[in-house]
Amino acid sequence: MSLKETIRIMVVDDMSISRALITQSLEEIGIKHIATESDPRAALGKLVAAPVHLVISDMNMPGMSGLDLLEALRNNRSTQRIGFILITGTPSADVLRRGQELGANNLVKKPFTTVTLKSSIERVVGKL
Repeated sequence: MSLKETIRIMVVDDMSISRALITQSLEEIGIKHIATESDPRAALGKLVAAPVHLVISDMNMPGMSGLDLLEALRNNRSTQRIGFILITGTPSADVLRRGQELGANNLVKKPFTTVTLKSSIERVVGKL
């Protein structure tokens, strides 16, 4: 069984169109187990209860940014080893620095393609 058939990914983005675009790309890659969440706080609760292999999260969300979500995941024993890819349209030096400090595994700049998303995922989890 290939990695793309077994890997579990959660997409966290407050914008339904963005969640749909990321999910569509994951499905094109052949990934079977995809969960989505619009609220990063709800995502955190779900991830603590049932960790996944990889989180793909938007940066700018109300109430809790993607980096805040990453920090919360890294500070929780049951979620600290989850792979994390941040997606943002504005990858500033501060965002990059803080992401590295918190242990982000990769960053994808919007707009992205299925090819660039797949490449980013493979750098975190291995060949799909």
